[in-house]
Amino acid sequence: MLRAQRARLLAVTLSGAIALAAPTPAGAEDTEPAVVTNGTFSAPTVPSGQTWAFTVDGWTGAGVASATRAAHPQGYQAALTSNNGKSVPLSTRVRGVRAGATVTLTWDDNPDSCVGTGNAKRTYTVTVAGDSDQTGSFTTNNPVSKASWFIGRTYSFTAAEDAPELTFTSTVADNPGCGPLITNVAAKQTAPPLGPPKPSKDNDPCAGDAASSPACKDVADNKTQISKCPPNNKDCLASVAGDGKAQNDGIAKETQAVDDFGKVPRDEDPNQASSDLCTLPDALTDGVPPGDTVVPPHDWWLC
Repeated sequence: MLRAQRARLLAVTLSGAIALAAPTPAGAEDTEPAVVTNGTFSAPTVPSGQTWAFTVDGWTGAGVASATRAAHPQGYQAALTSNNGKSVPLSTRVRGVRAGATVTLTWDDNPDSCVGTGNAKRTYTVTVAGDSDQTGSFTTNNPVSKASWFIGRTYSFTAAEDAPELTFTSTVADNPGCGPLITNVAAKQTAPPLGPPKPSKDNDPCAGDAASSPACKDVADNKTQISKCPPNNKDCLASVAGDGKAQNDGIAKETQAVDDFGKVPRDEDPNQASSDLCTLPDALTDGVPPGDTVVPPHDWWLC
């Protein structure tokens, strides 16, 4: 009996450990904010007395329903997913997201008051760019001829591109002109790790057509030859890169030029300098009568 009790206790302990080690659902770790523009569809504001506005800021789609028509518990306006009797996709880009990030979307949906009790639930899909991300299929609450919001839908995906495009599409078959309403769209993410910087072709002088130029071909050939040289074989490397004689000779010439420049005298005998200074004014005033000059040059202090 004691052995059986121990066995049961071990089984319970292991099952608890397995439960704790179970993987976290996809997207549950996404906690950093991502930007969904106009996620509560407050712009444009539907004018008082009107039910719809057939534009939607920051999105492509059919337009927005007024707060009164949407009747969301938090007073939000809502986006339309149909117009003129047919489905109209509702799309935007999730900003601040880099390719490789995991993203969790949340939003609310409503079958809309235009659908009466007893009609089919409103169906729609959520899609994002990328072959690895499966389309999300969703169904609203039962239509009851008035607002019947489901709060807190979720959909997780891995971004296949920067600022991935998000699209809600109504798939309603009966009365397709009365598709579900969407609002309160938000997103959180876990950004991918930063990798090493990628070289830009814009900074490569040998990119594109320039690769066939003589200079770039020489560089490419040298790289190929150097890659074949063992790192410790100086003779092999010198056969490609040269022995550096021309560079060393140039450095030696520059060094000598600097040395010669430093040896040039930078001063002159004061008497010789004053003699040179007084020659010109003496020549200019040589024919001028003494009374016509205030101070004759030969009376200057230096002359």
